[in-house]
Amino acid sequence: MKAFLYPAFGEVDLSGTADEYHALAALVAAGSGTQAAEPDATDAFGGTALTRIQVSTSANSLVLISAGAGGILQISGAPDPLAILASNFEAMATAEDGGHLHVDYFPDHPYLDPGSASLIVNSPHGGMPA
Repeated sequence: MKAFLYPAFGEVDLSGTADEYHALAALVAAGSGTQAAEPDATDAFGGTALTRIQVSTSANSLVLISAGAGGILQISGAPDPLAILASNFEAMATAEDGGHLHVDYFPDHPYLDPGSASLIVNSPHGGMPA
């Protein structure tokens, strides 16, 4: 799995295989664990490669996505909001065409914390939907 941080935009770009998205969905649904990311991945747009994704549970809180410290993409939240995010990763893993998903906060977002970084989840098939 590749994860890049773009600090100027407060955004993380994630790409991986269907199997990697299934594994990430399972971690997020469980509310705990770590998944490796490619620390030596390169990006033509100047993103900083993150080294791992760490998931943790925070009681009674919305999902907070943050990145940077130590090259870690941190995902935390209460079980119900984490389950919604996990279903989004699972949907990307099972999608049969290209495209991407934007996970961005907006007022009254159903599961994201207002301080959450934006996340772009790219299809394992790349490109745009057929």
